[in-house]
Amino acid sequence: METNQSTSKKIKLDFKDAKYATGRRKTSIAKVWVKKGSGKIYVNGKNFEDYFTRATHKMQILRPFEIINQATEYDVRSNVVGGGQTGQAGALVHGISRALLQFDENLKPTLRKEKLTTRDPRSVERKKPGRAKARRSYQFSKR
Repeated sequence: METNQSTSKKIKLDFKDAKYATGRRKTSIAKVWVKKGSGKIYVNGKNFEDYFTRATHKMQILRPFEIINQATEYDVRSNVVGGGQTGQAGALVHGISRALLQFDENLKPTLRKEKLTTRDPRSVERKKPGRAKARRSYQFSKR
């Protein structure tokens, strides 16, 4: 077991000439490094297919590369913190899209049309005083 853990931590990729971008969604933040390569994507030291369990998240992460028709031309290394898997996947997509724009500014209209460069502003509404949740009131008692 110990050798398994040490090999998963040993994934040290050479990202010296990589472009960096930060992606955000809900309460998740993704630090993303993108460089020319062979299409490998690592999230928190793991392969993204091992990190994300749902097929929709995997498709969502590959979407920026499919839109620009370069699915296997870039390597991605990222650290993701906060939120749940859906928020982390959205933050990763946002970060990848922003990093790809640093490689080629001509991709901006294509990625922008698919709304991948825009941060999704939706987040959880705060709980108000005198309320059970953000909007739900306490149950009315006649007596």
